[in-house]
Amino acid sequence: MKKHENIVGIIPARAGSRRVPGKNIRMFAGKPLLAWTVEEARKSKYLDRVIVSTEDEKTARIAKRYGAEVPFMRPNALAKSSTFTEPVLRHAIEWLKKNENYKTDIMVLLYTTNPLRSYRHIDEAIELFLKKRPDSLSSACEMGDAHHHPQWVFRPVRKGGHTELVNAVGDNIQDAPLMSQYLSKYYVKNDIVYVFRPKVLYQKNPCFWGGKRQEAYYMDSFYDEDINTQEDWDRVEKKFKVFKKIGKVKARLRR
Repeated sequence: MKKHENIVGIIPARAGSRRVPGKNIRMFAGKPLLAWTVEEARKSKYLDRVIVSTEDEKTARIAKRYGAEVPFMRPNALAKSSTFTEPVLRHAIEWLKKNENYKTDIMVLLYTTNPLRSYRHIDEAIELFLKKRPDSLSSACEMGDAHHHPQWVFRPVRKGGHTELVNAVGDNIQDAPLMSQYLSKYYVKNDIVYVFRPKVLYQKNPCFWGGKRQEAYYMDSFYDEDINTQEDWDRVEKKFKVFKKIGKVKARLRR
């Protein structure tokens, strides 16, 4: 079902991580963290291009070594800790159009901090996007912790001379199910894969999981790992090594 649309994979990889210094090029299970995302992206049968956006020369060299394109260097103004992802994505789209006359029809955002992601996740998400034709698609996992379920968490609300306990969906806590098996299903957006039309980056409130038509790609919570701290790094690397060794990283691919 190969399409006549240009599908571009974009991997943001700035150099200035504060909580885990040098995170993107730090060795993770034998390779730079960045490499795991690049290699899986390159296995995709749908991505026409795999591009790393970075302001750092060393990161660019490593990205190229593992097969990614680095056709431009990201401006330093877009490589600050306070920089949102949307302007980084717009810069990539606009650079390709201006310098290569290359139109990006669909963009796939892949963060480096999710090394358990497989190319199969990427392709399944793209296939769902091509089938449903939304403005954006986000990967997500079912919320599994009942203690933090929206129907059970609450905030005290003063009404007149008394207090009511109102849950996260706006109901009184007394109306929530008493047993977890009767709770409604809720899902948590993760950062494993995003697929979207560039137009969502230019709407009034730019958001790469936005637009009028949104879809979700549901996946096993096993993969819901995001490295933001040293504690995250240690936990995920240990998990990655164990499951990679026994072949489980790819064997557990289920939705």
